[in-house]
Amino acid sequence: MTEFEHIAYLQNGPILAIIFNRPEVMNALNPKLINELLEAFTIASADEEVKAVIVTGAGKAWSAGIDLKALHKGIDAGDFDAAKINEAGIAIIQLIQTMPKPVIAAVNGHCYTGAMELMMAFDCIIAAEEAMIGDTHAKWGLIPRWGMTQRLSQLVGPIKARELSFTCEPISGKEAAKIGLVNKAVPLKQLDEAVNELVKKMLKNSSQTIAAMKGLYQQGEQGTLSEGLKLEQTIDLSITDRADFLKDF
Repeated sequence: MTEFEHIAYLQNGPILAIIFNRPEVMNALNPKLINELLEAFTIASADEEVKAVIVTGAGKAWSAGIDLKALHKGIDAGDFDAAKINEAGIAIIQLIQTMPKPVIAAVNGHCYTGAMELMMAFDCIIAAEEAMIGDTHAKWGLIPRWGMTQRLSQLVGPIKARELSFTCEPISGKEAAKIGLVNKAVPLKQLDEAVNELVKKMLKNSSQTIAAMKGLYQQGEQGTLSEGLKLEQTIDLSITDRADFLKDF
């Protein structure tokens, strides 16, 4: 198993936990963490034993977003390749959205900017009520590259999305649940329990059907309604674990 420096990769049977592990800097996304995350998701996507992935953060943050100190230090030194970072982030999001298993964000604390962009790509998001979530691109003079202006509008509506992006004011996990940015918010001390309960419910069902439906949802979100309906009606998929769920009938 690959050893990581800035993330933890903890597998317990069919459930994999990936933990952002730079708590001293609120799990800020420096180039090494981003590359490690890409590698971790690549491994998880191909591992047939993994049936669900949970991503959370160590300490008081899920992730504060791009590591601004690393960004400015790299720019000054001339060794920060923004294009490669953007490509890696997009690749991570594509893996999250296309891997044939559910990926759940357990947002335990602060979640800003690039981290929020990653969060919105997850299949389900459970947040601590105390968590603070916000788009601060405009605060730092950054242009979003990982889908902020598209996914945020889809989730909360265009007017609310503009308010969040233009003011750079974060909202609590509790408020995020009210506006549809996350599935559910619970007190921080109940977050692990809530996420584990959600995953247990998923694992009771056909993993092959979940994988197929995930693909259908993803393709439907990127096309028109008529295209999505046609795909659903015509797609030819073999679900071989069906017998396991019908044997008791």
